[in-house]
Amino acid sequence: MHLTPREQERLTIFTVAELARRRRSRGRRLNAPEAIALICDEILERAWDGESLEEVVSAARTLLTADDVMDGVPSLVTHVQVEALFPSGTALVAVDAPFGAPAGRGPGWVETGEGAVELNAGRERSALTVRNEGDRTVYVSSHFPLTEVNAALVLDRERAAGMRLDIPAGTATAFPPGETVEVHIVRRSS
Repeated sequence: MHLTPREQERLTIFTVAELARRRRSRGRRLNAPEAIALICDEILERAWDGESLEEVVSAARTLLTADDVMDGVPSLVTHVQVEALFPSGTALVAVDAPFGAPAGRGPGWVETGEGAVELNAGRERSALTVRNEGDRTVYVSSHFPLTEVNAALVLDRERAAGMRLDIPAGTATAFPPGETVEVHIVRRSS
């Protein structure tokens, strides 16, 4: 059997999630990789089952609490994200504070300085018109290649070659059915 890298990754997530389920059933607290895999597996399965992005994120946020994981995991893992296949196409699912709000500053804590931060400084930018001719909302994540987006999205793919949405990493833009949206795009890093 020949598996793509994405299929191999999915099987790894499933395997670690199964290990996490076994450990939870014995009353054990999960380490970071086990907790992340369990949340990602839940996200991927719910998306596959046709739940909306909002339903998937809501379920992922309530799957585990700080009491379900080892000490330090909530402050170490403040964000979980995975690309999931929905009936409308692939979307980045991002879950902040997946075990509830961290109790303080610990490993993984990030604090930004004062003032605005310029995204993608020095990169080529442009605007692009995108129309969703499908019957469902299509989400495109921050770093997804625009030439490979869902076929329901009509856009100048030649002009979009080598570009991505000019939005913060880990976020996505929604394209509702029947709507035309003008977006800002930026040259992808090499």
